[in-house]
Amino acid sequence: MENENFKNMSIYDVLKQRDLIKQITFEEEFKDMVENEKTKVYLGIDPTADSIHIGHFIPLMMMSYFQKCGHTPIILIGGGTAFIGDPSGKTDMRKMLSKETISKNVDNIIKQVSNFISFEGENAAIIVNNGDWILDLNYMDFIRTYGIHFNVNRMLDAECFKQRMEKGLTFFELNYMLMQSYDFLHLFEEKGCKVQIGGDDQWSNMLAGVDLIRKIHKNGSFCLTCPLLLNAEGKKMGKTVNGALWLDAKKTSPYEFYQYWRNIQDNEVYDVLRMLTYLPMDEVKRLANLKDEKINEAKKIAAFEITKLIHGDAEAIKAKDASEALFNGNGSMEGMPTTKIENPNISIIDAIILTKIAPSKGQARTLIAQGGISLNDIKINDVNYVLSENNFKDGYAILKKGKKVFNKLEL
Repeated sequence: MENENFKNMSIYDVLKQRDLIKQITFEEEFKDMVENEKTKVYLGIDPTADSIHIGHFIPLMMMSYFQKCGHTPIILIGGGTAFIGDPSGKTDMRKMLSKETISKNVDNIIKQVSNFISFEGENAAIIVNNGDWILDLNYMDFIRTYGIHFNVNRMLDAECFKQRMEKGLTFFELNYMLMQSYDFLHLFEEKGCKVQIGGDDQWSNMLAGVDLIRKIHKNGSFCLTCPLLLNAEGKKMGKTVNGALWLDAKKTSPYEFYQYWRNIQDNEVYDVLRMLTYLPMDEVKRLANLKDEKINEAKKIAAFEITKLIHGDAEAIKAKDASEALFNGNGSMEGMPTTKIENPNISIIDAIILTKIAPSKGQARTLIAQGGISLNDIKINDVNYVLSENNFKDGYAILKKGKKVFNKLEL
């Protein structure tokens, strides 16, 4: 969908149509503002890892829609707040990162964000790093000026601190809400930014920022959250056999990324299509209403569209072709996760662990006992099975868990 389709549409209507607003402040006031003016909107991403993951996907899609509707995105990289780490949803304090690690992570994240928003054109996106204004703050001046606007009882009641309270919330972490609120105030005063967006787990922090601005400037600030992407069991989506679903091809291959979306449950198709693709809602509803075997076509479209958005057309086509080749038993296996081994005489248990198909020997044995492991399409029932050169025709063997998880063992 091109920008022209959105130029005369209210971002409020677009987000409502796709059910992308979970919580919002001053809803009627926000609706009126975006119908009558173009504003700046910001999304904060802390560089606590060298890649963004599936948890950032929906806020970035939301930001993309803001830009398509004529608003200017500001991506705030938390080069300053990363020194604290967001305690939201955490039972333990985050690991403290070095300046060098944070700097490297910032560079990688900026590259990935460009998949969603444009840094060219009349409402080109802006990148800012809150380290530029946070790291040199005079703490006493900061607390005297802004600390008076924060009620500690209200802060401790915030959802973002509740899990940390069980093990003991440090004063160090308590500062995170103040810093994130100050970010919004800084962007409001320096860039004219009136809106902050984020995942629903950020609601308390975002609300504090809106409150700070309205206490100082009386009006003009808003925040809205997007829903979290949940699976059929109500748990966060985005976990693979190798851990989190990353947007970096080096951490999660395009093939593995494609396979994740290809294998979603039938009742997850609607949410995935409406939140993670640009397909028109009429098409989303048509695909989500397909029944029985036909719903697989919707899953293939979802997998291709999402992989294309993150990794580009070429990698999406490669992943699609590799997936179909495996399911059909023919064709190229380019793009399949591959594990190099030095010795063909590896035990089946060690091969399963090495490819991360299972995280432990106990689970590997259970998979074999349950008939869940095959090698070159031959089911392995012996937990003591050892591979040999005979298994490696053309220099590789295909290890498979069930019908959906593949790994190429390559000599």
